Amino acid sequence: MKLKKFGGTEQKVYDLVKPVTDELGYFLWDVCYEKEGAMWYLRIFIDQDEGISIDDCEKVTEPVNRILDEADPIQQQYVLEVGSAGLERELLKEEHFEVCQGDRVRIRFIRETDGEKEISAVLKCADKETVTVIDDEDEEKVYKLADIAFVKLWFDFE
Repeated sequence: MKLKKFGGTEQKVYDLVKPVTDELGYFLWDVCYEKEGAMWYLRIFIDQDEGISIDDCEKVTEPVNRILDEADPIQQQYVLEVGSAGLERELLKEEHFEVCQGDRVRIRFIRETDGEKEISAVLKCADKETVTVIDDEDEEKVYKLADIAFVKLWFDFE
């Protein structure tokens, strides 16, 4: 796993949208610009402590759409989607790991590590090379990002 680096379009959109989401009281989790079939999609993922509702998405969509129309950072036609980052969102950037310290995460390894393909533990910290967690036996474990397929927030719904 590598920490996400924005492409040029995603970075431009992030820079335009972040002041809007900040002003409205939302955390801008991620910006994704990707092609699916014949269509391009610009997806903006937001979050807040209370969770995200469809009303929150609508509240953000109008000013974001206006800003993007004015700045016109994307040449081709695209579909704009504003949505929640989701309960079990993937941690992709350093700031994601920072805001999720102390939360339970699920780590899936590329290859079996310490006899496990996947673990659940409490996130202690991360840097550009490693993720440190506290397992269920209160032991600190350090894993290389290069050995990890993904890290996601983990909620036990049982």
